[in-house]
Amino acid sequence: MEEANQSVVSEFIILGLCDSWELQAFFLVTFSSLYLITVLGNLFIVVIIITDLHLHSPMYFLLANLSFIDFCLSSVTTPKMITDFLKENKTISFGGCMCQIFFGHFFGGGEMVLLVSMAYDRYVAICKPLHYSSIMDRHMCIGLVMTSWIIGFLHSMSQLALIIKLPFCGPRELDSFFCDIPLVIKLTCMDTSILEILINVDSGVLATICFILLLISYSHILFTVCLHSTDGASKALSTCTAHVTVVVLFFGPCIFIYLWPVSITWVDKFLAVFYAVITPLLNPAIYTLRNKEIKNAMKRLRC
Repeated sequence: MEEANQSVVSEFIILGLCDSWELQAFFLVTFSSLYLITVLGNLFIVVIIITDLHLHSPMYFLLANLSFIDFCLSSVTTPKMITDFLKENKTISFGGCMCQIFFGHFFGGGEMVLLVSMAYDRYVAICKPLHYSSIMDRHMCIGLVMTSWIIGFLHSMSQLALIIKLPFCGPRELDSFFCDIPLVIKLTCMDTSILEILINVDSGVLATICFILLLISYSHILFTVCLHSTDGASKALSTCTAHVTVVVLFFGPCIFIYLWPVSITWVDKFLAVFYAVITPLLNPAIYTLRNKEIKNAMKRLRC
């Protein structure tokens, strides 16, 4: 009898960022421009690293993969958000919603692990320079990248498995511009308190382990750089500063969205926009503006 009273939800209504048509027109132009820059910027880094022989090193191999993941991550939600600015009635199918959740956690989880791999690469380069070429060989680099994709996939599948069979019987409104588990789980017809704990533990364990490993790696690097105040150490510190900036920009919104929810709608939307739109844009800017080798590769490309 209970199942008979539950209607199957085939789509969700997306409330978006705001109700004002003037603001939506402004956001349409703004986010379309940002998305175009993000796509071109990240793909440019991938192409220039592949084509320039001077950048065929483990650090740039990992950077190319990070740029590719950022391109994919920004493409999960941003195109849908942009097209929704043109619509009065914003909806997303149940399957489309589940796809956004799956790929968002897939690329997000993969990027967490890849950032740890990049920190490990810098740790070996600075703390064990004599063994760098033997440790960070081709097989190690491919293994690190494959590990990030596999862990991202397993994390995403575990998250999706927890919610895809839940009974959704209304309301159908998502007060955001995309589908994510904390929002979707509020629309179920059952008590999800235990499930929310499991989901937070799943995301929290991955994020916490990655963050701790990053802290350990960069703490060792900082200690080593302080002991060797040379030009090489200064160059290494500059590179690591860019890495740490990317880590803070990526993990900051994640902590507030998944591990320390603030339950304030406009704050949640701001963090979601920052995580989905701004962070993938800032990563290529940070690496191209602060990296001398990338700048030199761009000069060689112009010549």
